[in-house]
Amino acid sequence: MPSLKAFLFDLDGTLIDSLADLAAAVNRMLVEHGYPERELAVFPKYIGDGVRQLVGRALPEHARSEENIEACLRDYQRHYAEGWHDRTVVYEGIQDVLKELKARSFKVGCISNKPHRFTRLCCDHFFPAGTFDAVLGQRDEVPRKPDPAGAQEAAALLGVDVAECAYVGDSGIDMSFARNSGMMGIGVSWGFRSVEELRENGAAMIVDHPREILARA
Repeated sequence: MPSLKAFLFDLDGTLIDSLADLAAAVNRMLVEHGYPERELAVFPKYIGDGVRQLVGRALPEHARSEENIEACLRDYQRHYAEGWHDRTVVYEGIQDVLKELKARSFKVGCISNKPHRFTRLCCDHFFPAGTFDAVLGQRDEVPRKPDPAGAQEAAALLGVDVAECAYVGDSGIDMSFARNSGMMGIGVSWGFRSVEELRENGAAMIVDHPREILARA
């Protein structure tokens, strides 16, 4: 395997604990449309492969027509725009690891299935300027993870080969993304999904604290 030159990160559940704000926005949308709220505990299963899927899963089964999902999606995004940083926090130890990776001359990026606008907002708000060399959220013209397109785009922006990148994430989708792209998949145990899911989807290693990422640097 080539030497690593870049570390790319998922956002929600990997760099930031955003569960409460995501859930609050969904529940405000549900109430607005006359549907019952969802408990916080169910949201880790809803998050990871795009905002449309998040909204669709939260809706009652009878309300999941394409037209209704589209209408609810617009209202969810409005509510999330009003409260995306109310309770979201950076996971303990992440800032130090990102700083150390930069100090060791690694390229650092973020690739998320969160809409690009909110991915940029979160990266700019929660992390010091210059932390990320590339930030890519979900855009209509680019297939979302686990399709390898985002990895190829990020590698080109960073001037490295995809095989010289590690991808750090908390879900099976993230590990499949790494595998599909030819990156090293590093699964984190502190996120929204289980360690079993990470292993089943090909994680090369599992870390229990951010500092353990540095063992690969």
